Amino acid sequence: MDDKRTLLEIADKVAIVTLNAPERRNAIDRAMVDALHADLSRLETVPDLAAVVITGAGDKAFAAGADIAQLKERTARDAAAAINSTLFKRVEEFPLPVIAAVRGFCLGGGCELAIACDLRIAGHSAKFGQPEVTLGIIPAAGGTYRLPRLIGLGRARELVYTGRILDATEAERIGLVNRVVADAEVLDAAVALAREIAHNGALAVRAAKAAMNALARPNEALALTLESSLQAVLFDSADKHARMQAFLDKKQKKS
Repeated sequence: MDDKRTLLEIADKVAIVTLNAPERRNAIDRAMVDALHADLSRLETVPDLAAVVITGAGDKAFAAGADIAQLKERTARDAAAAINSTLFKRVEEFPLPVIAAVRGFCLGGGCELAIACDLRIAGHSAKFGQPEVTLGIIPAAGGTYRLPRLIGLGRARELVYTGRILDATEAERIGLVNRVVADAEVLDAAVALAREIAHNGALAVRAAKAAMNALARPNEALALTLESSLQAVLFDSADKHARMQAFLDKKQKKS
């Protein structure tokens, strides 16, 4: 297996970024965050690029959240640094449309990455959720303000408060994903959508994204600061450490 945290392909005006840690269900650790920043920096310089597709390696997960072992050790200072939040904000603000191609688990930070994308194509195996409260923390990489914007405040509250996981059919019904297709067709469907976008005026698409982003998030800076501040308190709580250790112990017993 390639030891790179992400893989990058570019063809016919479309870039495909693959989260590449299938043995860990593409958990978003610090190395993957850094790799995604590097990919975005490179893609910003590619002439004639029209859209970006983000997907996960293997068939088990798009990204099953953050690396819990790393997350357990993060402190209030790490929360204030907004490590994942800064990356996902960069994905949202990338000047071209970004499409998430999702198979398998798309949970926690993985779900926050997917909702930072412009569009989401899901396979029938896809599972979405923000289960952070079960670990004693909150979705603090955009989940508390992007999710309500996408599916409405009432539904977002239910998902965040309960940590419940949705299947692809329900995710499509509530507007969390744009389309559900067979697992084997997910990446092809996402690339086809990207190429449909590529047929349009490049400057017009960029302008449309910039306008819609600006109109949709008038208080985003405040929301980002509030999320990080609340997470900083939770990261140092005894409950967070106990819940994450219990999760890791349970995982170790299963392995």
